Parts: sequence; C-alpha cells; structure tokens
Amino acid sequence: MTAALRRLVAGILSVALLGALAACSPRASEWTDTDYAIAAGGSTGVYFDYGSHLADELSAGLDLGMVAQETAGSVDNLLRVDSGEALIGFAQGDAAADAVAGTGAFDEPLQVRALARLYDEYVQVVVRGDSEVTSLRDLEGLTVSLGAENSGVNVIAARVLDAAGVDVASVRDPQLDLGESIMAMERGQIDGFFWVGGLPTPGIVELSEATPVRLLPIEQDWVNEVNDRYSDAYRPADVPAGTYGIATSAATMAVPNYLVTAASTPDGVARDILSGLFDARLRIAGEVPAAALLDRRSAIFTGPVPLHPGAIDYYRDLRG
Repeated sequence: MTAALRRLVAGILSVALLGALAACSPRASEWTDTDYAIAAGGSTGVYFDYGSHLADELSAGLDLGMVAQETAGSVDNLLRVDSGEALIGFAQGDAAADAVAGTGAFDEPLQVRALARLYDEYVQVVVRGDSEVTSLRDLEGLTVSLGAENSGVNVIAARVLDAAGVDVASVRDPQLDLGESIMAMERGQIDGFFWVGGLPTPGIVELSEATPVRLLPIEQDWVNEVNDRYSDAYRPADVPAGTYGIATSAATMAVPNYLVTAASTPDGVARDILSGLFDARLRIAGEVPAAALLDRRSAIFTGPVPLHPGAIDYYRDLRG
C-alpha cells in the first residue's frame, strides 16, 4: 500500500470513527452501570413495542445496554421501578396515582416519579364479531378476562364494571394477559376481554385479521361514575371507526400514560433519558404510531404524580 493510499484509508477510518462517536450523545456522569431495563408490559401490547424501540434508541445514543422487560402491566411496572429492577417503566395514570398515594393495589406509597406524559390509552372491551353480547351488562355470568394480575387493566376493568352495575364477582375471570386473552378468544375459551392501550394495539390488529371483533361501548355516565368514585384520571373518548376493521366508532374512556422512574434516579440520568426519548420520537413513531403523540407542552402534566427533579430541569432548560 502506498503512503498516499495509507493516508486516504486512515482519513476514511477517522471520519467513520468520528461519525460513530457523534452518534452517541455525551451522557451524564451519574450513569453507574452498563445494563438497564425498561418495564414494558406484555409482548403483544403497545407498551412493549414502544419500550423495545426506546431501548434500542437509548442503547445506541448513550452507548449502553438497555432492554425491554416483558411484565404483567402497569402495577408490575411500578413495583419494578420502585425496587430498582427496572430503570424506567410505562404506567397508566390511575395506577401511578394509586402508587404514589399507597392505595388500590399498593399497600404503601411507592417512591416513583414521572418523566413524561406520553399519550392517552383507551379502554377496549373486545368480543367476537358474531357475539350476542352488546353491552357491558351482558357480561354478567360470562367468562371474561379482566386483565393479568398486577396489571392496570385489572384495576380499570373492575372499576368500569362496577360503574356499569355489573357484579364483578359474577364474572368468571381467568386473569389473562393480552397475548393469552387473544389466544383464548381465538379458541373460543372466553366470551371477551378487557385491554387498556394505545390505538391500534398490535395484538388486537392481528386477532381482528383472523377473527372479526367488536368493541363494547363504555357510556359517558359510567366514565363520570368512575371519576367520582376514584381519581379524576379518566375522560370520555371514542375509538375511531375503521380501527380493527370495525365499521362504526365505539364510545369508551381514556387514561393518560406516563413514563416513570424511581425518585432516587440521578437527575443527570433522568435528563439523558428524556433527551433520548424526544430525539427518537419521530423515528419510533414510524413503527409505533402512539409515539407521535408525545409533546413537550403536554408532557409535564403528570399530576398527581410528581415530576422527577431531573425532568423539571430538562423542561425548564427547553423554555430557556
């Protein structure tokens, strides 16, 4: 190899190295490990889809190892974040509010804080397209999965049925996660299932392509009743026509979804996570439509769950 060629090759390698280094953002000194986890729900839900892409983005951007953990859902995610088993996690706003208050599924307050409000999730009560069930009240005495144990779905399902005047104890509940619920419906083993997630939920899309489905309406009076009895975390909403191949829109209720971390997470780590989250928003949205709903102006509205101090610094710096 001639001297000139060696200089050319060296130059190309230098440029490539600089490009690789530039791809990794400088990270705060508070990072103390090389492997971290995101508590991300069941593998067929939006949480896991979003979490997997976010893990890839943070791993590449911060030059560390981040993986999405499959979990039972919001309650499980909050417990994992509080214990340090996961660095960050996804949680429904109502479950997160219960966690910081030490009520509902939580025996004592958890030391968790919000990083961002991500998007709203929709309560989806799924039955087969040819089912004779047309109302939540028709579910009494049937076999219906109200969500996995330690999931936010389970919390909301019980509240909605109660508001609709359905005795929860009368429902035969196998406590299946989303993937198990989908398989059970395909096999005709259940009459319906509850799910709370972004639109469209990948697993339900796949189900609807093989087995026509319908969504049972959740009336606004029932949404108001749930808000009156519990935290004012819910709002009336509609699942748009065309979702899952359904011809008409379906009345339902929505609940905000938060990205959370432990109160003990260092401020610099929290800021790095948020920087990576917002930087990757459009790339992730290409695969996970719900990610496009992330907005800096609404991300700070996480009450009654306090924002992490590092998150407060991040959003304050954006305004400056």
